[in-house]
Amino acid sequence: MLPRHLQTVGGRCITRASHSRPVCMSGNFLRYPWWTGHYQPFSFFPVNNWHPQDNSRPYHYFGPHRTALPGSHIFPWFPTHSSWLHTSNFNMDAKGDEPFRKRKKGIEDDEYRGPWAKRPYPPASDLRAPPIQGTPKIFDPTSPQTEAEIKRRWEDFSPHNHERTSEGKFDFTVMSYNILSQDLLEDNSSLYSHCRRPYLFWNYRLPNILRELQEMNADILCLQEVQDDHYQEQIKPNLEALGYICEYKVRTGSKPDGCAICFKSDKFNLKLVKPVEYFRQNIALLDRDNIGLVLILQPKTRGRDVPMICVANTHLLYNPRRGDIKLTQLAILLAEITEVAQIQDGRFCPIVLCGDFNSVPGSPLHRFVKEGTLYYEGLTIGKVSGQERYSKGQRILSIPIWPKSLGITQKCVYDSPGKDETPEGSLEGQIVEKTDEQTKEPDIRVDSNLWHHFSLSSAYSHYFPDTGMPEITTCHSKSAITVDYIFYSAEHNDVFRQPGSEGPCNGLRLLGRLSLLNEQDLWSVNGLPNETNSSDHLSLLAKFRLEL
Repeated sequence: MLPRHLQTVGGRCITRASHSRPVCMSGNFLRYPWWTGHYQPFSFFPVNNWHPQDNSRPYHYFGPHRTALPGSHIFPWFPTHSSWLHTSNFNMDAKGDEPFRKRKKGIEDDEYRGPWAKRPYPPASDLRAPPIQGTPKIFDPTSPQTEAEIKRRWEDFSPHNHERTSEGKFDFTVMSYNILSQDLLEDNSSLYSHCRRPYLFWNYRLPNILRELQEMNADILCLQEVQDDHYQEQIKPNLEALGYICEYKVRTGSKPDGCAICFKSDKFNLKLVKPVEYFRQNIALLDRDNIGLVLILQPKTRGRDVPMICVANTHLLYNPRRGDIKLTQLAILLAEITEVAQIQDGRFCPIVLCGDFNSVPGSPLHRFVKEGTLYYEGLTIGKVSGQERYSKGQRILSIPIWPKSLGITQKCVYDSPGKDETPEGSLEGQIVEKTDEQTKEPDIRVDSNLWHHFSLSSAYSHYFPDTGMPEITTCHSKSAITVDYIFYSAEHNDVFRQPGSEGPCNGLRLLGRLSLLNEQDLWSVNGLPNETNSSDHLSLLAKFRLEL
């Protein structure tokens, strides 16, 4: 880090990596240079010696490891010399309704970013997760908690299940994690004013993220806000070295991040990959670049006819005031899942739906996912996701929400000519005579209900049963809420099955999950990101059982 007096000098001065003499250059001002060889040694505690396939109930501990060898570099695969320069710009705040990269129209990214268009990264072959040093520390509730420690425990639901044997079963773990794209972080620096600046640099964040992914050891990873260049050059090579097969979909347009689904090659065979784009060229409602990704996986077992699993990952629009767009994006994803997850007899294979839905628990969009139906007549667009407190003056959702040209019915399936997709008793498409005696023209009503085929439950409760406080999945300078979810089609005798839900799906049984935290717990460690947790979201981890 430059001395403080050099950080405030003229707008075109930088310091050479080899010595401290300033050199003037034309172009953008390199505001906050940082050399990875000059930061405070740091390490990340492993969760503990728990493995997701175990039935024990340990506590998870996230905190600094303070036993580094004197004079040694904690991350051996990072350069120890100061010639590796990382440039970050924290001078841009997002304007408008959604965080995005600000680029001049008609100018390519590399040209607009100037001489620092290509950020230098270490070779992919050098990006090995650093070895875990020392013995994992189990959380002790009697010991004092330091500033950077976060404790999360594994909640085991196996005793609630009637069958204790694993014979004829297939157990697997799923992790959903918004890792925070570096470009979005830098474009929205006001959200991270509480953070120490060195903790926000990608060179610092990357090892923490990689280590958490390695330690969680989930069988399926659903990642959001995965920056394209970071994925190609760093994240994918590391995960492949750990035995994962990775699929990725970048956002449309000029957006530099996307969603990834990675799965263990020794546990699943890949049967189908379906990228989902929500942008539609000729539909004004769908002018946003959000995307989804759907995979069909088949568990690897011997001598059995194993049902396949549909895994979907998405990141819906952020804008709290545009619930109409969010519902339409969700409808497209559900229609795509319907297309690929169908099996014989009109049923569907088990479904796991993960992602950042930018909607809070109990909101109309959240209820729609879980309950399978939503009556939206009179609902204002700002109330759909539950993020907007004040909806005065906002328009209500149109009926129907999206135009017929989208080709998706209100049952969230693709429209098939000549096929009636309307549930019995619905008014959609019915011809009703007007009461006005002056005209005999028929009036076609459209029912203000949305439906979907699936019976989905949430792997998390969203509130702590002992205190009633809400669980938190994202926490930064402006909010602390839940927007991340793992939904799944629950088995009939699953204790977390949505009450009264019925659907033509084979089910999964929830065996356990990694606990979340409340807002007070997160601010006790200075919110997110912090020294040891390098995203503004917490990871979600759940363990499921599939009947073979």
